[in-house]
Amino acid sequence: EGSGPVLLDEVRCTGNELSIEQCPKSSWREHNCGHKEDAGVSCTPLTDGALRLTSGKGSHEGRLEVYYTGHWGTICDDGWTELNTQVVCRQLGFKYGKSAPERYSEGSSGPIWLDDVSCSGKETNLLQCSRREWGKHDCDHQEDVRLIC
Repeated sequence: EGSGPVLLDEVRCTGNELSIEQCPKSSWREHNCGHKEDAGVSCTPLTDGALRLTSGKGSHEGRLEVYYTGHWGTICDDGWTELNTQVVCRQLGFKYGKSAPERYSEGSSGPIWLDDVSCSGKETNLLQCSRREWGKHDCDHQEDVRLIC
């Protein structure tokens, strides 16, 4: 049990959100709870295939990065389609998305993990889409995928 004010109630996350702010929930401090109902979590390390958007104006836009073997890396835009974007945005907990204009670009110096990604649009996870092997690409960071979800 915790102590002090109860801040949130009715939190319903899908698991793909980047922060608890993106989850459906009651208004802050509106609850019908006691501390016997306090939630707790145990965090597990990131798994290969986790996604994030970086270097944008918020957590809903920017350069798409994928986690693999302990490192975040980028995805090349060769053959990238709007279907791919929809799969990524859904995986991140958003309803839809679009490719971002170049003005959101900020160079990355990390690895380029994926290239030639092709989704049908029905996938729930980007790793279900066809793609080259991890780290196999013919790209530079000017070709990093950038999105707005």
